[in-house]
Amino acid sequence: MSKYILIFFLFTHVLNAQTIDDLEFGTDTTLDIVSWNIEWFPKNSSTSNYVEEILRNLNADIYALQEIDDTILLEQVVSNISGYETYFKSSYYGGLAYVYNSNTISVNDQYEIYTSQQYWNAFPRSPQVLDCNFFGKNYILINNHFKCCGDGFLNLNIFNDEENRRKQAANYLKQYVDSNFSFKNVIVLGDLNDNLVDPNVHNVFINIINDTLNYFFADINIAQNTSANWSYPSWPSHLDHILITNELFQDFSHPTSRVEVIKLDEYMSGWNNYENNVSDHRPIGLKLKTDALTFNDKIIQQEKKIVKVFDIFGLEHIKKKPGINIILFDDGSYKKEFYIK
Repeated sequence: MSKYILIFFLFTHVLNAQTIDDLEFGTDTTLDIVSWNIEWFPKNSSTSNYVEEILRNLNADIYALQEIDDTILLEQVVSNISGYETYFKSSYYGGLAYVYNSNTISVNDQYEIYTSQQYWNAFPRSPQVLDCNFFGKNYILINNHFKCCGDGFLNLNIFNDEENRRKQAANYLKQYVDSNFSFKNVIVLGDLNDNLVDPNVHNVFINIINDTLNYFFADINIAQNTSANWSYPSWPSHLDHILITNELFQDFSHPTSRVEVIKLDEYMSGWNNYENNVSDHRPIGLKLKTDALTFNDKIIQQEKKIVKVFDIFGLEHIKKKPGINIILFDDGSYKKEFYIK
């Protein structure tokens, strides 16, 4: 019995020993997008340092951020991360931002939609559009932060009912994508402040969910499963979502593609430390294995030739050996690869 207690203790100790330096998400073989509500950034004088470390280590191609209170400080944070740029756009205070890797993302346009007063009830913060290319393939991202709160019951007869406002916003977004991006690779994401799995009569996303030919909430399995993996543990609920259009269904079905809530609190000594210093929301990330990258991988494989192979101790080998290999190519680049015979 004591042996199992010791094993459990050691396993728990290893988990608790994780730090932000151990964070991983983005890869060179996927398009990596992260949506994150940073709860009125910054919370305190430590927040910016934490956020800088997190953004750097997650290594995503695009971050769609919400609740940015100090835009100047966020710009300073991003300026410390090599290759990344930030973007804000609002005719009034909005708190939305994009941060992206300029080495992998080429921006075509950035703008807001539904900015006029008639839409303010549905959108307290105007949705922010990023039109960009990733290795030559075009994507449209729409960053959002829907109205919060409510009682969980959708009342269509009350114009200011919080659930009704969120349903209006969801329907407007669907209408906009249907009308303007019918053949585009569209990703709608952000803090949408409502649950995907509410009963139909109270589900603010029901019109989108029912259009299965054109739309899919990539994080639906997260919403349907254990609360341990939800984006808003304090309630607990899952409020941060990533919606894709049918043009991306095939890419998302690839074995390498996935969506996950990134549990930053496990890298910061627990939830209390994370919530007190960074945010009450966990980020949610999407990894897509795109045909653009598949094509690019083939080009790289054709052009590059392996010059040398080393093990982790720097010893050169004729061919790859089981374990970690460091592979040097003829163009001077290298990569680490774990090889199983």
